[in-house]
Amino acid sequence: MTERVESPTSATIADTSEQPATRGILRMLALMGPAFVAGAWQFGPGNLTTAVQAGSGYLYTLIWVIVVSTILMIFLTDMSVRLGIRSPISLIASIKDELGTWVGVLAGVGVFLITLCFSVGNAVGSGLGISLLVGGSPVMWSVIATIAVGALFLLRNVYQAVERVLVVIVALMAVAFIASTFAARPDWGAAAAGLIPTIPEGSTLLIVALVGTNLSCNAAFFTAYGTREHARTERDYRDLTIADTIPGIVAPGIMTALVIAVAAAALGAAGKPVTSIVGLAQVFEPLAGALGAKIFALGFLGAAFSSMVANATAGGIMLSDGLGRGSSAGSPTAKIVAGAILAFGIGVTLAFQSSPVQLIVVAQALTVFVAPILAALIILMANRARLMGALKNTWWQNVFGGLALLSVVALSVRLFSTLFLT
Repeated sequence: MTERVESPTSATIADTSEQPATRGILRMLALMGPAFVAGAWQFGPGNLTTAVQAGSGYLYTLIWVIVVSTILMIFLTDMSVRLGIRSPISLIASIKDELGTWVGVLAGVGVFLITLCFSVGNAVGSGLGISLLVGGSPVMWSVIATIAVGALFLLRNVYQAVERVLVVIVALMAVAFIASTFAARPDWGAAAAGLIPTIPEGSTLLIVALVGTNLSCNAAFFTAYGTREHARTERDYRDLTIADTIPGIVAPGIMTALVIAVAAAALGAAGKPVTSIVGLAQVFEPLAGALGAKIFALGFLGAAFSSMVANATAGGIMLSDGLGRGSSAGSPTAKIVAGAILAFGIGVTLAFQSSPVQLIVVAQALTVFVAPILAALIILMANRARLMGALKNTWWQNVFGGLALLSVVALSVRLFSTLFLT
């Protein structure tokens, strides 16, 4: 009796052919994370407020600034990813080995001071976002949001938990801002024309602010830590670029451009400038209805809350590493520092019962000195042949890195003159 051999069915063949594709998709999803954390950090209340001012003051004409700064941010972040792959321990540890201990300490302390000041805006923004959604005191909600973020740092695998939370929030923000944009019914032709670089009269300082909030050197610098946390290798680099670096940085850039479009559309409906998130929400409700205003408020809450999480995480890790006390979010020093950042933010919020403008100005002043240093360190370290090996910067990567450095130096000079010489 001969054994009957069945030929494979078409379904079996399809299943076999789909397995590699499924595995590829799952692998790409698994690689998402570090750049989304960086994007969530840069896309905070300050970024949104600046975008609202751009759209309300100059309609769609400054969208090109977001495109340019996003491209430069991708190149800086890409360098940081490669540094995270090649650094034996951490980026700051490698800086100490290559450039001197004091340089690494300076980088860690500088980023910590920035996160300390930005924690106030994040706390205020989170409370305001929840209040816009459900009502109640913004200060009360600021306290609750801070406690919720602090609870994340009690977990054993802190960075993994933070990363998962932020990837989900970024996805929700994308949905919220896309829905808000279509509800606002912007002039898409004018938005497309805004991709052509123009500098409207009186917009120079706002352009500087837009570049400063979208070309975030500290967020790019921190990406090396997320990459290192996952122990990524050179074999992962190409897939990381496709699955994480580009979408993680492009996502906040697109959302910033959408906020400009929403503000421009709201201005057209209201016939007056809108300079704050609250003002935009008030104009947006008659434009898109109560549900539309709630959706926009949800996006703003996501931006503030995610920035609060990323800000505390980065500040804790960077100061801990700068002081030589561990480069992981799970180290005791990093957790203590992250808690101190959160406590400082909510403490100042409670003391002033409003957004302390002067402290935000101080934070910008610190950025004047720290951002160019961080950009220069990323570029210098990415050119170290002994450290980087085959992942060393190419000439064209240095060209874009140099443009990014020139941009933040110009930003620093202009901001310094505005804060201290006028």
